[in-house]
Amino acid sequence: MSNGVLTVANLQVRFSGRSGDVRAVSGVDFELKEGEILGVVGESGCGKSAMAKSLVQLLPSYGVHLDGEVLFDGKNLLKCSEKQLRAIRGKEIGFVFQDPMTSLNPTMKIGDQIIEGFLKQNPHTSRKEALSHAIELLNILGISGASERIFEYPHTLSGGMRQKITLALALFCSPKILIADEPTTALDPTVQAQILSFISSLQKSKKTSILLITHDLSVVAGFCDRVIVMYAGKIVEVAPVDELFYNPKHPYTQRLLQTIPRIDLPKDRTLSPIEGNPPLLNSVIEGCSFRPRCLKAFALCKEKLPALHLLEGGCRSRCWLHHKEPPL
Repeated sequence: MSNGVLTVANLQVRFSGRSGDVRAVSGVDFELKEGEILGVVGESGCGKSAMAKSLVQLLPSYGVHLDGEVLFDGKNLLKCSEKQLRAIRGKEIGFVFQDPMTSLNPTMKIGDQIIEGFLKQNPHTSRKEALSHAIELLNILGISGASERIFEYPHTLSGGMRQKITLALALFCSPKILIADEPTTALDPTVQAQILSFISSLQKSKKTSILLITHDLSVVAGFCDRVIVMYAGKIVEVAPVDELFYNPKHPYTQRLLQTIPRIDLPKDRTLSPIEGNPPLLNSVIEGCSFRPRCLKAFALCKEKLPALHLLEGGCRSRCWLHHKEPPL
């Protein structure tokens, strides 16, 4: 029996524009397990954020087309009404946005923003009690002078403090799932470590399931249980974190790991960038989308897209090299 708290099946995200439709996410399938930290990595423009926001319909409604299934608590979130989603967002599924300055309301005090959703979900709780709980949470997150900070506005805080506020806002209702979209972008290493340490302790103490979207492979190595690798709107590899780093299967994952310094490899190892650019997602892509940049591509790669093939150890790879009998 599955122990997944969130199941995504054939997720499609398409943006309509003057230059044609952009297929940001194409046929994504995965399961987020209870108490798991699942990382999602890939280059900019590979569909990570579009996929994450679509799970709870946080993308703009105009010009955006969603299809597939996002199953949570017996409901397909893509078919839920806005009223139903408001009861789920924050309370059941928290979301940490990439840019805290644009996700916080500049006209509202910090404390009011943190407790607003909680008071709507819990009308019998007093504002004083909610603010007391908010101060306690900010203290846990390492924000000094929390009892004074909750009466300040976002522009008075540093970038690191604002990111901690967005984390507090997402966690205030103790959701079952936390979706964190690049939560450590542009932060100094100290603040980054504090935020990641808190996310890790949250997962261990409350068994919160966490979907962590990031471009930083070092973050993935230190905090994730499993990893999804995305390229051109598709999943190209899924693997336990140790397996991904020590035995990557897909050529794209292998090339990604060659672009970062590793302390477990020889010091004279040369970093190797991936030449070329990801394909434009408003064009028809024939065969494997990574083929033009792949050093191992052969004729079949141009003709047909491989399925996400199940390998040993629970790994999956979307590459013809891993199919024992590829079609001729």
